[in-house]
Amino acid sequence: MNKSVSPSRKSIALIAGPTASGKSALAVRLAELADGVVINADASQVYADLRVLSARPDAAETARAPHRLFGYRDAATACSAADWADDARHEIALAHDAGRLPIIVGGTGLYMRTLLHGIAPVPDIDPAIRAEVRAMSVGRAAVMLRREDPEAAARLKPQDITRISRALEVIRSTGRSLSSWQQELSGGIIGQVSIAPAILLPPRDWLYTRCNARFETMLEHGAIEEVEALRARGLDPSLPAMRAIGVRDIIDWCEGQTSREEMMERAQAATRQYAKRQYTWFRHQLPAEWRRIETQLDDQNIDQFVIKLHKQALTE
Repeated sequence: MNKSVSPSRKSIALIAGPTASGKSALAVRLAELADGVVINADASQVYADLRVLSARPDAAETARAPHRLFGYRDAATACSAADWADDARHEIALAHDAGRLPIIVGGTGLYMRTLLHGIAPVPDIDPAIRAEVRAMSVGRAAVMLRREDPEAAARLKPQDITRISRALEVIRSTGRSLSSWQQELSGGIIGQVSIAPAILLPPRDWLYTRCNARFETMLEHGAIEEVEALRARGLDPSLPAMRAIGVRDIIDWCEGQTSREEMMERAQAATRQYAKRQYTWFRHQLPAEWRRIETQLDDQNIDQFVIKLHKQALTE
């Protein structure tokens, strides 16, 4: 760690990118070099029940460096971005107190944005209003939002039912638009730390090939048994863990609704589509001056990027 950095601006490393881009390998190597603590920022990897399907670091990786916020939540309890950001701030403080470098690593942009910039202090939504809004069809919710919050409606895609519903329930419950609340973001750490970033954006063909191969490996190493255990718990299908990529596809196969080949094709396609959305988000939503790594990581080049990240963490 850099002893010259002001206590109010201690360093953190941030490694972000789409699924299967090599984030975990880079984070562990950096943690070994920099006496770091790897802190998860992947929404599926927070759940203890999704070790295989979330591609959580295995025992060999976690033995090489301290890992935090991996598999620490039960699937029955949703972990919001605000929940995770609170936990991440705590782990960052603990790492700094121990003289270690916090290394935030993951692919959930909302988690990172909430940690860095904070969250709008929207009051709890009236349960009756939430139930009414969530029961609406996509078309009906979109029409209502155009009437009640035209600014939000113009900004959102007509098929984006999650964000449309959120905007509609906020304005109905609070009398203020979500964009108005978002002017009051609080809790962000971006002004309190120095950030050494690495955004992984490898060649897409290479990335999609890895996505396909990863799901096949998951099936071979316990993904089916993992989903069967979740299914046996009878959890609410709307919970984030139950909506993780591959869960519904494997359940459908277990129940005889699809063939194994169809299950694999659907899950692999969903993984590629998710990686594509992440790729676009990380390319455009994070500061333009943050380092983008656009080559594929391998044993021959990973150390050069680790060394650069370490040097930046020491000098920021």
